[in-house]
Amino acid sequence: KQKVEAELKNLKSQINPHFLFNTLNNIYALIAISPEKSQEAVMDLSKMLRYVLYDDGQQYVPIQKEIDFINNYVKLMRLRLSSSVRVDVTTDVSLDPTMPIAPLLFISLIENAFKHGISNNQSSFIEFSIKETEANTVRCELRNSYFPKSAEHDKSGSGIGMENTKRRLELIYPNSHVFEYGVEGDVYHSLLIINTKKEENA
Repeated sequence: KQKVEAELKNLKSQINPHFLFNTLNNIYALIAISPEKSQEAVMDLSKMLRYVLYDDGQQYVPIQKEIDFINNYVKLMRLRLSSSVRVDVTTDVSLDPTMPIAPLLFISLIENAFKHGISNNQSSFIEFSIKETEANTVRCELRNSYFPKSAEHDKSGSGIGMENTKRRLELIYPNSHVFEYGVEGDVYHSLLIINTKKEENA
């Protein structure tokens, strides 16, 4: 148990700099486009950092808090998007907004979609939904156009976030989750389903 807890702590400690690096890259690019929007982005980032640094210290958080964090992240990322990018977001946790869930399990999937789903000169899209499909079950699904970044242009540790998420799921929700991702034609698709009543299924 101590070994698992130590590994989980190490995995969680990797999320924060990875998330911060990606977000700061976005704000850096935004400064050249709109100083006013970049100031707004810094304020949004401060709200998210409060969650990452404080609420992430909890083993579980109410799923509504996780949704609020995701919505703030999407708001920040939208600031630098052109009109050729379509972003559709659907969230519904009205079944039980207090349902406890391990924090920051979805952010790597969403970061991945924004990183590899957007082109500077072609129409592109990101679609994702997070819903409680039934009691104690949450489903997160993403589809995005696929414009993979080369190693030269991607210096944020591509793949680290997804592998980190995969390992955290194995440790926190063994036998109680489905996690799939990959390319289907020119579309990247990822799916994460979690049954939060892990004690009954482990």
